[in-house]
Amino acid sequence: MRYISTRGQAPALSFEDVVLTGMASDGGLYVPETIPQLSHDDLAAMAGFSYAEIAFQVMQPFVGGEIDDDTFREIVREAYATFNHDAVVPLKQLDANHFLLEQFHGPTLAFKDVALQLLGRILDHFLKKRGERAVIMGATSGDTGSAAIEGCRHCDNLDIFILHPHNRVSEVQRRQMTSVLANNVFNVAIEGNFDDAQAMVKASFADQGFLNGTRLVAVNSINWARIMAQIVYYVASAVALGAPHRQVSFSVPSANFGNVFAGYMAHQMGLPVKQFIIATNTNDILHRTLAANDFSKKELAATLAPSMDIVVSSNFERLLFDAYGRDGKAVADLLERFQKEPTALADAPLAKLRELFSSHSVNDTTILEVIREAHHRTGELLDPHTATGYRAAERARADQSTPVITLATAHPAKFAEAVVKAGFPGVPLPPHMEDLLEREERYTVLPADLAAVQRFVAENRR
Repeated sequence: MRYISTRGQAPALSFEDVVLTGMASDGGLYVPETIPQLSHDDLAAMAGFSYAEIAFQVMQPFVGGEIDDDTFREIVREAYATFNHDAVVPLKQLDANHFLLEQFHGPTLAFKDVALQLLGRILDHFLKKRGERAVIMGATSGDTGSAAIEGCRHCDNLDIFILHPHNRVSEVQRRQMTSVLANNVFNVAIEGNFDDAQAMVKASFADQGFLNGTRLVAVNSINWARIMAQIVYYVASAVALGAPHRQVSFSVPSANFGNVFAGYMAHQMGLPVKQFIIATNTNDILHRTLAANDFSKKELAATLAPSMDIVVSSNFERLLFDAYGRDGKAVADLLERFQKEPTALADAPLAKLRELFSSHSVNDTTILEVIREAHHRTGELLDPHTATGYRAAERARADQSTPVITLATAHPAKFAEAVVKAGFPGVPLPPHMEDLLEREERYTVLPADLAAVQRFVAENRR
């Protein structure tokens, strides 16, 4: 299995090199050169399999033999043994044909645990094999940071530096990161927004000289292994509802587009998907692009769904690469224009996207309405991100006869402020986190200055 860049100018890499490299040298993102296929019989045979077994079956072709099957099977088993539900991502029925996929049963109560519990173990495996150490540098708008830290805190060959926007994540999200006092974990609060932090991470990957030869590794969704791991729950949930014998649809709270792109990859592998519904908050670049062909930046708005407060949707580039017929130059030209001025997609690629994707945008007022309404109708208490998906599933689904699965991306306790605003007394943290708000914190506040951040990383890595 080889991986190629969405901008067409970087060398093709193996799975091991892609995992350790992250972003391509031409600024693009890596995708598989060819897509492994799951036949009707392959999918049908997965009925009744454990989540870990489905995960092994789905991901093994992407690994391409670079981890032997016995070792990879054990890595997968260990990763999902950290979840507190035997189904890992259980389905709940909301009405006759609407289902909730609970993705918050991992260590940090968010969907990103599904990928990052696996990625940390894969990284440590490859670094140990090579006799190397590496530095992880990532930016988070809330959930990625804590999930990455939990996935890597026990790794012998990694130091991890996570940048989050100062005072722009929820208290629970912040403390899940900053209360991890392991000697290889460093939290940095940037005096800016998520896009400032993300820009500094990207700049650091583009020029890694400040680390004097130490490898810099990405654990955000630019890393292909993140996407690979997320493909699994689309397959597992669809099979549980009768795939491949019938189609399913998915409604996905969306910002950086990695989660939705994983679903698209499942579809490309052969999963029968009727529709992907992209749910956004007020930061709606994905909705504007699909609905009105308005592919432009707008000023970031702080919302009740802070993990979706993103202006530039990084992983959308991977989908654009397919929409533009895998023409790396066309993608590079489009994204260069996007950085400079409002732009639009060409007619043919946009039409191709609209065949499979729909979208809906939800503001803060509606988020609070949906939290109340969903609880009244189903007894489920939704976090604000899941609320966007719930409303989008109702408003944008193509037909009522196809089951729709809304991805519940976080536990409501992570966003208790929004739940209280919706009129509820609050949400208790699970037992393993009930003392979170009393735990000691450790983090460093830095200006949104690339040199200051890089100096901190260089001085503190082990």
